[in-house]
Amino acid sequence: MELFKNTNFDFLGKKWPFIIASLVLTVAGLASIVFSGGLKYGIDFKGGALMTVKFAGAPPLDKIRTAMSHSSQIKGEVSVQNFTGATAQNEVEIGTELQSETQLNINRQAMEQVLNQTFGNPSSGKLDLNNASQEALAQRLQDPLARAGIPMSQQQLQQLTRDILKVRDSEHSGLITNYSELSSVPGLNAGIMNTLQQETYLAPFHVMQVQMVGPKVGADLRNKAVLATLYALGGMLIYIAFRFEWIYGLGAVIAVFHDTIITIGLFSIFKEEISMTVIAALLTLVGYSMNDTIVIFDRIRENLKISRREPLEQVMNRAVNQTLSRTVMTSGLTFLTVIALFLFGGPVLHGFSFALLCGIIVGTYSSVFIASPIVLFWHNYTDKRRRTAPAVAPSPRTDAVRRSPTKAVK
Repeated sequence: MELFKNTNFDFLGKKWPFIIASLVLTVAGLASIVFSGGLKYGIDFKGGALMTVKFAGAPPLDKIRTAMSHSSQIKGEVSVQNFTGATAQNEVEIGTELQSETQLNINRQAMEQVLNQTFGNPSSGKLDLNNASQEALAQRLQDPLARAGIPMSQQQLQQLTRDILKVRDSEHSGLITNYSELSSVPGLNAGIMNTLQQETYLAPFHVMQVQMVGPKVGADLRNKAVLATLYALGGMLIYIAFRFEWIYGLGAVIAVFHDTIITIGLFSIFKEEISMTVIAALLTLVGYSMNDTIVIFDRIRENLKISRREPLEQVMNRAVNQTLSRTVMTSGLTFLTVIALFLFGGPVLHGFSFALLCGIIVGTYSSVFIASPIVLFWHNYTDKRRRTAPAVAPSPRTDAVRRSPTKAVK
């Protein structure tokens, strides 16, 4: 399927506006990184505590932020984001940046304490069933069950608490809103249910997951992310240099490096976080942009075999025009998909989709207006040097040999 047939646009003749735009974006991005004190890294890289909490109803984000910011034990900036989507309803992600190794555990405990004081009922003296561990629940129920005339062995008690938490976690995503939801627990009779209601209460939230990343781990992940990107660029440079010429490989790598730098610069300008998902998007962008560049370079090589005496700029323009339909369909459809991901993907995929959104736009024009002009500039430069290079003067002996006639062989 071809959207455009027999086009003859002078792409390389319009290269300078795009080159200037790239220079402006690159300088603006680097300046933003310098003047803002560096990139804004996520907890994956700078370390910290990240807690995922599920609420029974719509999460009160402002109330959570206020409670966390007023805690004297939590050090550093606190971020609160809600999840969207059918599989993540009423879920909130609470993150605190790391100040020190010791502060990491303090932050985690303080976050749980703030949630319990703000939304729970610790003054009742009861145990929060929605956030209790099996060991804590078994210890809480052991004596009250015995006083209620329901003697249970330690093994039976452990099995009962295990079944209660299994129903809570597997059937209700860790959040019980009514004790009747535990009716499917094996062996849970009226006496045990009565004791359970007397000794526990149901908080309107459940801490689903807590992740902690230390500073050493964050720095190691950051270094590995940089190395992964550089290794990808180096491997592609070797492949293209072997497949085409070294200048083609250099042009393609410079174009991809240009895409990456501009995308990272836009992250700094718009104050977006750099996380592991963003690194995955950048590596995806490297492969996506490189593939588009290789398609154009391959068509240039095919055209050079047919039109050896035609100026290189015309050959390149023809190659870009011949691949125009493919570029528009591939980039256009990918762009529409990423737009949907950016608008409806929620905060978890926001960084990933933002990186792809910027990268697709920049990567599409860099294959035409950055990579191809680099190859053209180099060939024009080498041709100019070849034409202006002075002829090498022959030595007197060589000149005498050339002018002397050859003796006849008798």
